[in-house]
Amino acid sequence: MSSNGEFNPFDPTGMFTDMRNASMDAWAKAMVQFVNTDEYAKASGQMLDSWLSNSAPMRKVMEATMKQTLANLSLPSRDDVSALSERLTNIEMRLDDMEALLEKYIKLNTKAQRGRQAKTPSQEK
Repeated sequence: MSSNGEFNPFDPTGMFTDMRNASMDAWAKAMVQFVNTDEYAKASGQMLDSWLSNSAPMRKVMEATMKQTLANLSLPSRDDVSALSERLTNIEMRLDDMEALLEKYIKLNTKAQRGRQAKTPSQEK
């Protein structure tokens, strides 16, 4: 068989290719129907929950090992970077507050100087 469905005697693997394609299509349809069931969703959810709960101790061991390795290499850990990030955020917020106050005082000072300059020419007359 060829790709257009006709028998081709010069293509010895054509029939096997067509059989394989038909089989793959049938398996794909069956798997789509199987995966779209509530039972499959529940079963895969239970497997995922058990895998996550069983992998938690291993993850803790890996985190402790990584933390110790980073400390031995004098490199920052995730906790160190997070703490630094929090401190920098705090500094940034304080700088923003200081900038706002400075702008406020500059505006007040500018208004006061304009008021003084406005009074000065009228006093000279």
